[in-house]
Amino acid sequence: MHEPSHDDTSAAAHSAAASDPDFPDTQPDPGLSPEARGAATPQLLKVEFTGSGSEYFRIWIVNLLLTIVTLTLYRPFAKARRLAYFHGNTLVGGQPLGFHGDPWKMLRGYLLMLVFAGAYGAASQFSPIGAMVAIGFFIVLWPALWRASLQFRLANTSWRGLRTGFTGSLGGAYYALLPGVLPSLGFIAFALMMQPEKGDPASAAPVAPPNGAMAVLGLSMLAMLLLMPLSLAWVKRYQHDHYRYAGEQTRLDTSVGSFYLLALKIFGVSLAVGIVGAIAAALVLLVFGGIGAATGQTGQMMLVGGVIAGLIGYGTYFVFTMPYAQSRLQNLVWGHTRSASLRCRSDLKMLPLGMLTLTNLLLVICTLGLYWPFAAIATARMRLSAVSVELDGDLSQWQTTAATGQADATGDAAGDFFGIDMGL
Repeated sequence: MHEPSHDDTSAAAHSAAASDPDFPDTQPDPGLSPEARGAATPQLLKVEFTGSGSEYFRIWIVNLLLTIVTLTLYRPFAKARRLAYFHGNTLVGGQPLGFHGDPWKMLRGYLLMLVFAGAYGAASQFSPIGAMVAIGFFIVLWPALWRASLQFRLANTSWRGLRTGFTGSLGGAYYALLPGVLPSLGFIAFALMMQPEKGDPASAAPVAPPNGAMAVLGLSMLAMLLLMPLSLAWVKRYQHDHYRYAGEQTRLDTSVGSFYLLALKIFGVSLAVGIVGAIAAALVLLVFGGIGAATGQTGQMMLVGGVIAGLIGYGTYFVFTMPYAQSRLQNLVWGHTRSASLRCRSDLKMLPLGMLTLTNLLLVICTLGLYWPFAAIATARMRLSAVSVELDGDLSQWQTTAATGQADATGDAAGDFFGIDMGL
């Protein structure tokens, strides 16, 4: 639940949202008594982010130095400090979020991940087959680790004195990740088919792929492309169907088809941006080629033109394609997340996000990375300000009810024990 959420919604946006067919009419019945009418009026909670770049820079630079000095062992403590800062500066309805994760438990989870990485590295040194076995083992274990990460993050997040939670089952995690795992099995099969036979004197020389290997690779790539929207839909549904707070459990109220439609739109935008970027790059190369021919420095001018053309392509991706995908995905997922008594809305704009992303990129490059904390703060503020939360009924009343009968947190025990937090 660490995706950026909730913020400024004007009265005009509120009235426009009331006519949205995705949301029921929330206007109270004029025949109700004043007391009942007040109880039926939904509350609109603004989300504000109050963090500053200068404050976060001090946290970031200390975290970076200590992580380097301790050979990355300080990383869980750095993450705990970062999460505490971002949570504490995220205000929902004027009340800050809280993060209560124990960095020592997070260290335990981090060491577990290092063991997996070390096992893969050792296996790859002895045998490519061993490396494939290690990858396969990690794929099998990944859904359980992912679920534990969600449990840990949610169990250690609070608002107005109550902890949030995650109720997704272990079987549900495996089911949600299935469309993403299936193509990877094909890639593993292709890698195994490409291994030379033992004792082959020409094993070090390049050999033609065995029969069927390229077919397996092609089918795996095709399956990955076709299943990517389905995989994203199932992953987001597993996450957003199991967030819990004060007796409320959310659900993602949208179809798999909407993710495929979003994928088609992103592909269309990528294609259009790619064509425009290619034309611009070609014009730049043409101009610099002409300058080089006129000055007798064709090689140098073409090199400069190639660099500028590459920057144009890279810049158009950061200004248009990536912000379009990020903004539309956030609006789709958070705009359709709701429970019995709350509804989330998101209205993140592509162009402002794109210009901010490009500005952040240029400043990070110009400052050799030192602007990164300021970029992270600015991005968080924009993404959070695009989302709002609408609540029905008396918040304090259903909070009190939930506090007197706290939901069973046994399901979060595994994630809390291992302290696994993958930043999901």
